[in-house]
This record gives sequence, C-alpha cells and structure tokens, in this order.
Amino acid sequence: MTIAGQAGLLALGLPHQFYANVASILVYPSTIITPERQSGSFEIPRLQTTSGIPILGEAQLRGPVILVWDTVKRNARHPEEGHNVVYHEFAHKLDMLDGTADGTPLLENRKALARWVEICHAEFNTLRERAGRGLPTYLDKYGATNEAEFFAVATEYFFDKPRDMEKHEAALYALLRDFYHQDPATRERAR
Repeated sequence: MTIAGQAGLLALGLPHQFYANVASILVYPSTIITPERQSGSFEIPRLQTTSGIPILGEAQLRGPVILVWDTVKRNARHPEEGHNVVYHEFAHKLDMLDGTADGTPLLENRKALARWVEICHAEFNTLRERAGRGLPTYLDKYGATNEAEFFAVATEYFFDKPRDMEKHEAALYALLRDFYHQDPATRERAR
C-alpha cells in the first residue's frame, strides 16, 4: 500500500493511464547489487556495462520497477530529506512512455514542450555546472547525471519538499505543478 500510494500520488492529476508501462514491481528487502552482465555473442558493445553496483531502485524501459523495501519505508517516514525512491523510479516510468528516458515526459502540446525544454535545460545545466565545480546545489547532485535523472530528482523534491522547492526553484516548481496538475506546496500550507 505504501508503494501504491506514493506511485499513485504522482499520477493523481494526470489525465491518462500513465502506468500502462509498469508490468511488475519487484521489491527486495534491502540494498541489492546488480549482477554481472556479459555482452551477448552477437551484441556490438557500445557502452561499457556496469555491474556489481548497489542500488536502491531501478526502472527498466521495457521491464519492471525494482525497489528496496527498507529504503521505501525510510523515505516515506522522512520526506524532509527530499529523497523518495518510489517517486524517483515512477517518474522514470512516466518519462519512458515515449520509448526513451530523456527527462521529458509526454506533454500536452508544443507550447508545453517548448516551456519544458527552456526551463529544464537551464536548470539542468546550472545543476551540472555547480555540481561539476563542487559548489552547493539545491537539488541532489545525482540529478546532474543526465536529463532523466534530473527529472526524477526534481520530482522527489516537488512532492517531498514542495514549499522549499517553490521558494528556491520557483520556475521548476511551476513547471512540475503544471505537468502533474497538482500543487503540493499549497496542499502543505493548508495543513
């Protein structure tokens, strides 16, 4: 119920069945290590494959969402930390609906896409520059990895630290508010 509630919160204001690409959710009790992966006999190696890395969650393009239960519980109990593996991985699944994880989910129209590109490009580049120089950043530096991670990290902050995000990253907050059709900062102030 914890996972369903958190994943459902992301889709609450969205107008479509956005989790049609989630066939299964695998839940492990604690941190898992990615298995060794060998290149296939007929596979042309493009990128070096990674293995032996501890993970807390993972969303696969045409596969399951993988979550680590002790992290799911800890994140749910401490939203003030701004980290939530369920929000993060399900944001990836929203991003992947167009067949690629590029940090741009399905948007309503070209105007929304142009606004998304303008704001996210500027915010991502600022985060990447500051993280690269070892300077403090508002969003977790993991968001500087690539645009897909930026969207997932921003989603975590949007739902876990909405008033703080609205104050420090107003344009990004407004963009996510319009995408998710929710205003968690107002909801939090009402409490």
